[in-house]
Amino acid sequence: MKRTIYCLAVMLMCSMAAQAQKEFTLEDLNFGGKNYANMVPQNRTLAWCGNQLYHMEKDSCWTVDLKSGKEKLAFTAQQVRDWAGLDANTTVNLKWASFPYGDKPLLLVYTHGERLLVDVKRHCPEWSQSTTGETNQDWHKGSRNVAFVKDDNLWVTTADGVSRQITTDGSREIVYAQSVHRNEFGIEKGTFWSNSGSKLAFYRMDQSMVADYPLITVPELDDSIQVEATPAPEKYPMAGRTSHKVQVGVLDVASGQVLYLATGDPTDRYFTNIAWSPDDKLVYMFELNRDQNDCRLVSYDATTGAKVSEIYRETSEKYVEPQTPIMFLPWDGSKFMMQSQRDGYNHLYLHNADGSLARQLTSGEWVVMQVLGFDTARKAVIIASNEASPLQCNLYSVDIATGKRTRVDEGGKGWHGGVLSSDGSWLVDYYQEPDVPRNIAVVNTASGKAMRYFTAPDPWAGYTVPEYRCGSIKAADGVTNLYYRMVMPVDFDPAKKYPTVVYVYGGPHAHNVDARWHYCSRSWETYMAQKGYLLFILDNRGSENRGRDFEQATFRHLGQEEMKDQMQGVEFLRSLPYVDMDRLGVHGWSFGGFMTISLMTNYPDVFKVGVAGGPVIDWKWYEVMYGERYMDTPQSNPQGYAQTSLLAKAKNLKGRLQVIIGLNDPTVVPQHAYSFLKACIGADTQPDFFVYPGQGHNMRGHQSVHLHERITRYFEDYLK
Repeated sequence: MKRTIYCLAVMLMCSMAAQAQKEFTLEDLNFGGKNYANMVPQNRTLAWCGNQLYHMEKDSCWTVDLKSGKEKLAFTAQQVRDWAGLDANTTVNLKWASFPYGDKPLLLVYTHGERLLVDVKRHCPEWSQSTTGETNQDWHKGSRNVAFVKDDNLWVTTADGVSRQITTDGSREIVYAQSVHRNEFGIEKGTFWSNSGSKLAFYRMDQSMVADYPLITVPELDDSIQVEATPAPEKYPMAGRTSHKVQVGVLDVASGQVLYLATGDPTDRYFTNIAWSPDDKLVYMFELNRDQNDCRLVSYDATTGAKVSEIYRETSEKYVEPQTPIMFLPWDGSKFMMQSQRDGYNHLYLHNADGSLARQLTSGEWVVMQVLGFDTARKAVIIASNEASPLQCNLYSVDIATGKRTRVDEGGKGWHGGVLSSDGSWLVDYYQEPDVPRNIAVVNTASGKAMRYFTAPDPWAGYTVPEYRCGSIKAADGVTNLYYRMVMPVDFDPAKKYPTVVYVYGGPHAHNVDARWHYCSRSWETYMAQKGYLLFILDNRGSENRGRDFEQATFRHLGQEEMKDQMQGVEFLRSLPYVDMDRLGVHGWSFGGFMTISLMTNYPDVFKVGVAGGPVIDWKWYEVMYGERYMDTPQSNPQGYAQTSLLAKAKNLKGRLQVIIGLNDPTVVPQHAYSFLKACIGADTQPDFFVYPGQGHNMRGHQSVHLHERITRYFEDYLK
């Protein structure tokens, strides 16, 4: 009798524990959701001032002891407001403040309309500058000059507050001081200050010859004035068509004089990764032909604009892809460091100023993913790489003289990122592991000793969380290892069979599986697992961080090798007794949308349901820079474009397919989806279609919650 009562009590307790577990909603899991901020791992905003570490919160700033991790209140936002003499209603958010000078206790603060430096030791304002009218602003901490765009033209305001308009012919067609070449080749901005801040290199892009793509803007529902939709055309150079012309100007701030680098005819050439010599006399940049198979590092005289020398050249039968500017050694201006895949993997090379190779700094079948900065005392460079594992990202100190590498993160089999102190002697190590939401450590780069500063609690504690698995299979070549993630259905029972969704991206410069929390799982996967689905995600050949040959296996026939690898994943799923192969779905966005429809139409008897977001349908309608890198032009590769086009495959569609786009997509323009629908109409196949008015390539804000509920319902309606 006692045993029966005991068993009943245990069962009751287990039942109560199960009932206590909460289920997720999309408001919890989606980045546009109302509760999403509470469901991501906690973090800390940290800033260095020299070798002093500060913890920045919205209303307060705390010093962090590098040995103990203990914090002490340094100052508050109210104090900064008082020290700067600001009005009580002026917002000061210390979370977005910084210490730009390693040797000075000056805090850089932005308010609405003003850029301020406040001395936090003397408790007084140091300097201020108006920010009114600035867009694309680029402030130089040394000179305190700022370059910005106003009314389509380049302007500069000097440290004493004097503003000057530099160009006068700026327009929608003549673009100044902004990112060019559609943000390819590592380009993220359009202005580049010299080391002293006395000169400015900037882009000028003439896109008057580029065809307009006819996007429109739809009136808001509560707009009582605007009735009609209005044109919002996008300058969009499609593969094989006329592209824009770019020049690089150099401004002398003191005189206001502008010259343009004598690059010759800029037609069908790309200028990228602009850098300055330590003495500000030379401008360096990589020049790439339109075929993107001939890359040259060229220097120019910053005073005359004349070409000085071609100091490096790299060619390829496929393509060369410069992504980062050269970096001169802080302690030796006669040498610079360059990144290249010339030996098959992205590595660091040390060159003399004349371009001759001093030595290869790193080597091996792994890639350097980021240069964090320099440790000047030990004459080393701090890098992030996947040397330990293709799934990991770890931090290393590389001795410039010997190439010796020393691990300088806290350890573990995870994904690390870092922020260096001013001289590189200290490192903040932010990292995750598959079962670690987030840890932050402070590392001494000389000794490698780490001090744990912060451990984030599990934000999903108390919720029903599925199991996340990771493993590898062989690619279709039978040799290459590919890594996958599986998210198991909640309350997984291996004796049951489950509907399964393959989530795919598969394109260049991205990956889906790594050693971050939950193996880098997207939150939507958890939502689907909660509803009884198994999710499978595989990084095929063509994705990033696996070396040149892995990435370039897809050259001139995008989607084909990728599909072969994804079908290897399908065969792996077929071997699992709990996968219901009669209920197999596929979903992806952008390149993943292209892959989704490719799989649905090339393997129509395999995939029952698909949801394709923002899909490329025919690569001849995609932009010049990206499209021609991977496919060449339609004129030179007609077979490849015909093979990869999905228009002729519309007739193969058997399963349920939903295509979703943003009406104002400037990346994969709506013509792709519309043309596929037209092809399906002609072939008597029946896709479904949904559009988000006013949205671009990705749904922003709360509309993303709506989007992911729509995706979920489609699988619920037709796959489950």
